[in-house]
Amino acid sequence: MPVMERPAGSEAVTTPILTTPGPILLLGAPGAGKGTQAKVLMMEWSIPQISTGDLLREMRKDPVKSASPLGRQIRQVMDAGQLVSNDLVQAMVLERLKLPDTRRGYVLDGFPRTLPQAVWLDQQLGRQNQALPVVAVNVQVSYTNLLRRLTGRRNCPTCGRIYNIYSNPPQNDTVCDVDGTALGQRADDSESIACERLRMHEALTAPVVAHYRDLGRFAEVDGERPVDDVTRAVMDAIVRLRS
Repeated sequence: MPVMERPAGSEAVTTPILTTPGPILLLGAPGAGKGTQAKVLMMEWSIPQISTGDLLREMRKDPVKSASPLGRQIRQVMDAGQLVSNDLVQAMVLERLKLPDTRRGYVLDGFPRTLPQAVWLDQQLGRQNQALPVVAVNVQVSYTNLLRRLTGRRNCPTCGRIYNIYSNPPQNDTVCDVDGTALGQRADDSESIACERLRMHEALTAPVVAHYRDLGRFAEVDGERPVDDVTRAVMDAIVRLRS
């Protein structure tokens, strides 16, 4: 696998860059920071992020996509307030993977979420004669710190600034430092809902982790380190898995 170093004078010169990163699955519980890491990988390696949540929103709102046969089916289900079936999600992902911007690689977000989805994806990539298989990196954060990250989040509805009462508190516990607006908390960041989200995540993704670990295509990084350190660890892990 061709690997090249960053040019001299750029930041993080010791972090290698893959010429062909291939498909990358970032795993991590809610609050682990995998969304932040996905954005960095997109920028550093010029590859797209494929988010099932974003794809579903596009299928519903984009006039061209929502008018396609698949888009009409998905829009019908979502408009009825029902969950989109696994078959429709897989068809949507497969359609996205056929676009030319995925040839060098992509970052998977929200898929595969279950073991059957992971097995299906491996089979699809094999049928498409993809040179590189999926590699998975898990951003690991302790349960206690995940709860603090989720339940401690507060956001300003005016400027969008996000605080955390434990790690990045506002000067005043209840209002935004920038504009003085009263801070709010997302409903799914309440302790009871956060605990359930973490429990569901563990139940769903544990078999996915075991799947990629058994295949020798899995690595884990410490998500409790500073963000830049986590980024370097994630990129280095992907390079090792591709070597």
